[in-house]
Amino acid sequence: MPLEIACDESGSEGEKLIGGQTGVFAHAGVRLSLEEAAACLVELRRRIRSPAVEYKANHLLRTKHRRVLEWFLGPLGPVHGRAHVHLVDKKLLLANELRELIGQEVAPDDALLAVFNDVLRTRNRRDPAAGSFFAMVGDTEELRAKVAELRDAKVLDPLVPAILRAVEHWSGDGEPVFVVHDEQPSLKGERLAEIRSSPGLAGLKFVDSRTDPRVQVADFLAGVARRIAEDELDGRGDEVLTALLAPYIDSKSLWA
Repeated sequence: MPLEIACDESGSEGEKLIGGQTGVFAHAGVRLSLEEAAACLVELRRRIRSPAVEYKANHLLRTKHRRVLEWFLGPLGPVHGRAHVHLVDKKLLLANELRELIGQEVAPDDALLAVFNDVLRTRNRRDPAAGSFFAMVGDTEELRAKVAELRDAKVLDPLVPAILRAVEHWSGDGEPVFVVHDEQPSLKGERLAEIRSSPGLAGLKFVDSRTDPRVQVADFLAGVARRIAEDELDGRGDEVLTALLAPYIDSKSLWA
């Protein structure tokens, strides 16, 4: 039997990396049985005591539930040693792509990155954003060709790389992995084929998170990880929570 991992994400906005609702993308995988995950959700409800029908990460992130969050992430919590989180600083991802493109370091200029993001997202090569971008970085035939190639490669959305990294991580001991993932309408065609052809993947199934307690736990972990990471990047980090999150973070995360 392959190792079964349940996954979910937080902060996914497709190729929009600048000017969206979130600054960090987080993808979490948990290795729990259905019974263990269900027991985790029961315990969270007992501790949080909210009348909400469906619990989400924001319940754990409320100040009044701080002790519950520390328990959830801590060494005595339900996911300690049994979960993995891949983080992506969206601005850093975009800056790295721009640095590779123009061959030099890029200052974290939001205006430049926003225009670059628009250029790569559009399929209209005459989009006005292109003119603004080339005016900022220089307009050469070679650069335009590189931008077109990068646009066609569709490299911006961190979701597929995160799933591939999850498979790589969990199959690291040579055991094949079966991934149960929250439904993702954007995963189809070539994107889905790339995931299904990943070495180490024994199978992939998409489910409604409300029907699988393991995916709900992964949703909790992804949501709190994203918020903790964003607070850290924004200079509002919490040393205790950042330290509790650290053991879960994938070593190949794109997060300083």
